[in-house]
Amino acid sequence: MCTGACSKFIAIPLYVMALVSIICNIMLFFPDFSTEYAGEEGQITVEALYMAGLIGGGIMVLIPAIHIHLTSAKNCCANRCGMFLSIGFGAVGVVGAVYSLSVAALGLANGPTCFWSNIDNPIPRWGTPFANSNGSYLSDKELWSWCKAPENVVEFNLGLFSTLLVAACVELALCLIQMVNGLFGCICGTCGKE
Repeated sequence: MCTGACSKFIAIPLYVMALVSIICNIMLFFPDFSTEYAGEEGQITVEALYMAGLIGGGIMVLIPAIHIHLTSAKNCCANRCGMFLSIGFGAVGVVGAVYSLSVAALGLANGPTCFWSNIDNPIPRWGTPFANSNGSYLSDKELWSWCKAPENVVEFNLGLFSTLLVAACVELALCLIQMVNGLFGCICGTCGKE
């Protein structure tokens, strides 16, 4: 496979993963699909406020995806210079994917912000009840009942942060592959004329 065709093969999944990351990050602001909690301070999971899916896995991957896609187009960036630039753009994508991956892993480890109470803390309050659990709440569904509101917030955050984590891993792998592909394209050319 020539380096130009490989760039096109890499760019299309990057578009999809960037879109998935952006949607997941936006949805994290609306736990239980409700706008009730979005306007209140301290009622949204802190890791959602870091905007890793929007900025890191979204914009910082979308911009390289556009350039990487252009390296597969004829008469545009399908030359050695374009492939050289795709190495730098791929590096930007790697940084964005690592940021998104880190925040998603942190979001999974800390758990959601919710209105919670348990036997040790009988007075309900807003907070992050699983923050010091080292992620052990993930395997113990009985602890999920601590969160009283928003309803099903643990499952909601678990699904979205897991999706962000997987998307970031795919983005990281594709951007690293493009950096290697860009190096070969810079040295050998893009095969665009053949």
